[in-house]
Amino acid sequence: MKEEKWLIGVDLGGTTIKLAFLDFYGEIKEKWEIPTDKSEAGRHITMHIAKAIDDKMEEVGLSKEKFAGIGMGAPGFIEMETGFIYHAVNIGWRNFPLKDKLEVETGLPVIIDNDANIAALGEMWRGAGDGARDLLCVTLGTGVGGGIITNGTIIHGTNGMAGEIGHITSIPEGGASCNCGKTGCLETVASATGIVRIAMENLNSHQDSVLYHTYKEQNQLTSRDIFEAAEASDGYAEEVVNKVTFYLGLAIANLANALNPSKIVIGGGVSKAGDALLKPLKDQFEKYALPRVMEGSDFAIATLGNDAGVIGGAWLVKTKIVK
Repeated sequence: MKEEKWLIGVDLGGTTIKLAFLDFYGEIKEKWEIPTDKSEAGRHITMHIAKAIDDKMEEVGLSKEKFAGIGMGAPGFIEMETGFIYHAVNIGWRNFPLKDKLEVETGLPVIIDNDANIAALGEMWRGAGDGARDLLCVTLGTGVGGGIITNGTIIHGTNGMAGEIGHITSIPEGGASCNCGKTGCLETVASATGIVRIAMENLNSHQDSVLYHTYKEQNQLTSRDIFEAAEASDGYAEEVVNKVTFYLGLAIANLANALNPSKIVIGGGVSKAGDALLKPLKDQFEKYALPRVMEGSDFAIATLGNDAGVIGGAWLVKTKIVK
C-alpha cells in the first residue's frame, strides 16, 4: 500500500545538501545534511547523495523497498522533463544529467525541480500555505526567488523559467546591476544585499540615524539592522523600508492581479523581520492590487525554514512518482 511508502527529499544548496526521509503525509522521520562538494565542477555530488542515503538507511534499519523515490531541488536552469541541468553557476554544473546520474547511483526513481519551486511546494503542503491551491511564494535572501502554484501545480513555463520573480524589472532606467546581466531587477532592491545597498547610498547624509552609528561600530550593515531600527522608529531606516516595500509590494500586486492567489507566502532570511516587513508590504500591496484580488489574498510568513525544500521534494515524489 502506498501509505506504507516513505519519501526522500533532497535540497541542494551551495554550501550544504539537506536530506530527509518523510512519511507519506509529509512528516519528517529523519533529517540530516552533508557538505556540498563543488570540486571538479560538482561531479561527485550525486555519488555523495547516494552514499548519504545508503548510510542513513543502514543506520535506521530500512531497505530501499521502503521508499517510493527521491524528489530533489537544485539551483540553475533545468529541463524539467528530463532533470537535465543546463547550467548551475553556484555548483559548477554545465550540461549535467542530474536525474539520470542520481537514479543510477541510488537505484530509486528521481524527480528534479528548481530549488525555489520545491520550497514553495513545501510551504503549500505543510507550511504557511496551509494547503492553498493557488499560492505565490517569494523568497527574500541574498537574492529574490519565487514559486508560482496554480491549482496545486507548480508553474514552469515553456522552458522552466517561470517564477523568476527576482528579475522583474523594478527600475527601468538607472537601476543597479544584477547578476543576471540586466539592471534594475527586483533582486537589486528587495534582497538582503539590495536592502543594505539602498541604506548605504545616503547613509552619510543621515548621521543622526542609528544605522549610521551601527555601521561605524560594525563596519557593516545587515537587513536585520535596518528592520530593527525601523521598528524602533528610526526615521532613515523607515525611509529605506518604505522604499524597499514599495518596489516589492508593486511587483507582488502586479503578479497577484495576473494570478489571483489565495496565499502570498514570504520566505527567506529577510522574512525573519516579521511584521516590520509585512505591515508596510501589505500597505503597498493594497495600493496596487485590484480590490477583489486584494480581498482574496492572505499574506503569511513562511514557517518551514530550512525544511521547506526537503518537504517540497517529498511532495514531488508523492504526486509525480507514486502511482
